[in-house]
Amino acid sequence: MEDTTTAAPHVLVLPFPAQGHVTPLMELSHRLVDHGFQVTFVTTEPIHGLLLATGGAALPDGIRLVSVPDGLADGDDRRDISRFVDALFGCVPGYVEQLIRETKVRWLVGDVNMGMCFDAARKLGVRVAAVFPASAACLGTLFKVPQLIEDGFFDDKGFPKRHGSFEIAPGMPPFCPSQMPWSIDGPAEGQEVGYRMVSRNTQAARDHAEIIVCNSFCDAEAAAFQLFPSILPVGPLFADAELRKPVGQLLPEDTGCLRWLDAQPHRSVVYLAFGSFTIFDPCQFQELALGLELTARPFLWVVRPDFTTGDLSEAWFDEFKDRVAGKGMVVSWCPQQQVLAHSAVACFVSHCGWNSTMEGVRNGVPFLCWPYFVDQFANRDYICDIWRTGLAVSPGEDGVVTKEELSGKVEKVIGDEGIAERARVLRDAARKCLGEGGSSRENFDRLVDLLRE
Repeated sequence: MEDTTTAAPHVLVLPFPAQGHVTPLMELSHRLVDHGFQVTFVTTEPIHGLLLATGGAALPDGIRLVSVPDGLADGDDRRDISRFVDALFGCVPGYVEQLIRETKVRWLVGDVNMGMCFDAARKLGVRVAAVFPASAACLGTLFKVPQLIEDGFFDDKGFPKRHGSFEIAPGMPPFCPSQMPWSIDGPAEGQEVGYRMVSRNTQAARDHAEIIVCNSFCDAEAAAFQLFPSILPVGPLFADAELRKPVGQLLPEDTGCLRWLDAQPHRSVVYLAFGSFTIFDPCQFQELALGLELTARPFLWVVRPDFTTGDLSEAWFDEFKDRVAGKGMVVSWCPQQQVLAHSAVACFVSHCGWNSTMEGVRNGVPFLCWPYFVDQFANRDYICDIWRTGLAVSPGEDGVVTKEELSGKVEKVIGDEGIAERARVLRDAARKCLGEGGSSRENFDRLVDLLRE
């Protein structure tokens, strides 16, 4: 029989099945293993397969990957968000309950966006620690939704009733009612499904979690943490100081770009990456490419295989790559944390996903913001208006960001010493929070102590 007095404490870690959620919870898992924990990391079967393909074999002994069905069949469109979350809601909790019974863990460390599983855990006597992978401002705003409905910003199904934006408190970014986490393009029923899931998950975190942590730090969101003291920052999260591990990546990383960066001058490279969801139409894609060419600067551009829709000519893109050969590099995915830590990078053209935002902040990199959906617009406002560590692109009347707009804003960002200095100050604040005696370090230690109970 196992000696429970000396066995490593064992926790079940459960991210929402998407890149921006898997990565921070895997980073947190690595840190827990460093503190003597055993982690069973639970993902849906498609995500599990991608993790295995991109480095699952290299995980430390303390992390075990386990998969559960997501409720959809092979070939179903998992980019149909409303259908996807509806299937998750109906399928995953039962499998997680079964896993809890089999593994006999005492704690579920769950993404707030998987709060649908928290009730089952509590009924089995398993304690819950909730992790929010986005900003404290975003989670705090979700906590305020019942009040926002009462104030007339939304109806009781999550549909906007007002135009414009609202501000929860000074020092927090404004939110637009049409850009909430449940705001999904498509039929109205999809919006309702998304709203229902977000509301239930957020309420589950408040009802069942003994601690709620997020991937942020005090100086980044002072107003949010003052208004919502129950949300504890433990970030910016990363797996190890040397950034050696491809942690939680769902696409294979092209590490050749690091050697290419080594050959570039200090603070010269424009790095562009738009996350795992952003899709541009062919017109916008071409303007972006031509804008990069117009800068005449070295650039590293991440172009996923599904980055554009429609009839973009492969021949046109091949000709573009031939023209910029030697000056620019195009990859399908890259080790972003290592890229952003590289001294050759001058600015980060980003969709402003929260993980990318924190990675850029931790490395003191100025931003050119190009948000795509939901909380990315609020993150842009943090960067441009509150931290003042970057600028934003401005689309034309037709919604297209022109090549001249892109190239002009790149020059402004790189040439602005005030932006560069503020980025360095915020970087130093992040590192101080993570250091000995820092607030993020102390909050993480508090989480560790609680999980050992």
